[in-house]
Amino acid sequence: MKKITTKQIVFSAVAIALAVVIATSPVTKFKWPWLWFNGGSITLFSMLFITLIGYWYGPVTGIIGALAYALIQYITGPYFISPLQVLLDYPLAFGALGLSGFFYQKKNGLQIGYIVAVLGRLFFHCVSGIIFYTEYVGDIKGNLLAIGGGILYNMSYIVPEAILTLIVISLPPVKKGLQQIKEMATS
Repeated sequence: MKKITTKQIVFSAVAIALAVVIATSPVTKFKWPWLWFNGGSITLFSMLFITLIGYWYGPVTGIIGALAYALIQYITGPYFISPLQVLLDYPLAFGALGLSGFFYQKKNGLQIGYIVAVLGRLFFHCVSGIIFYTEYVGDIKGNLLAIGGGILYNMSYIVPEAILTLIVISLPPVKKGLQQIKEMATS
């Protein structure tokens, strides 16, 4: 394993700081209290900044950065019912954003990595929701509704942010700018 450099730590820390500011700022966060009363909100590009760490430095540094972000998310606004939910909703879900690093050397690696990372996060949040909601339902019909509801709930805030982010990072000037930042981060 390669040693993590000071430059990687600094660029990763800046990316994490930007993600935290965006995720916690009322200006960049859209939340419907009657829909997302248990958490969840559409933010402007907070997941992008975490996936950039993997895009710049690969999977190991990407996952470490994503786990650091998960810890900050837990500290700044935890919502959980059980220890299993903490594991699924924080280190596993937010840690999945580091999966973007597996695509850091591929053509269109940022877009592909971002999609994989977001799907990973969505998966763990959905598993957590399924476990949480089916715990209170006793019959098969109720469980199916709880499973569907948990999946729709998580998709309602993760998918819109992902689509918006993919549109923006695919714009030629943004794509070029992000490539230049990667060159600065890795030179």
